[in-house]
Amino acid sequence: MIEIVRAAMSGAAEALSNLRQDETTLAAVAAAGDLLVAAFLQGRSVYSCGNGGSMCDAMHFAEELSGKFRRERKALPAMAISDPAHLSCAANDFGYDSVFARFVEAHGRQGDVLLAISTSGNSPNILAAATVARQAGMKVIALTGKKGCKLEALADINICTPGGTPYSDRVQELHIKVIHTLIELCEHRLFPAGK
Repeated sequence: MIEIVRAAMSGAAEALSNLRQDETTLAAVAAAGDLLVAAFLQGRSVYSCGNGGSMCDAMHFAEELSGKFRRERKALPAMAISDPAHLSCAANDFGYDSVFARFVEAHGRQGDVLLAISTSGNSPNILAAATVARQAGMKVIALTGKKGCKLEALADINICTPGGTPYSDRVQELHIKVIHTLIELCEHRLFPAGK
């Protein structure tokens, strides 16, 4: 069993090391941080969405912004599209491919930001949400795991973190690192004195 544990930790370390050396992706993370900061400074809102583990990441992202990450500071207007009543209603009435798009259509406004998370970058309901966001004049940050995916073409900024395996878990591990970094960038820029 210890060999499995060691291999899992080594795989995670290698994936993170590869990400740390990928200047293009690091620049995309920095640009996404700038985009989020600009939106908050303009009084805009940030929404996030994903499926399965990516929904958990979307929720984590939003709650750290509206709640607290590292600094005592003002709450930031961020919300994950994860309300079960909305999701089940939209899925029942319009199909699961529309669950996020319907929310974006209802709440998204020009200048708002959508963080669209999909390890494959090809999830139909995430693509639909990004499409509606673009139509509303929102900015789209994509968090993906495969280069050349469909979501990349719909994003203002695509942060792609291939995990180096055919499985999504390694990609999700890198996604949470990126998410924490984005939140840290927002706190650092918006609340330099922790206020």
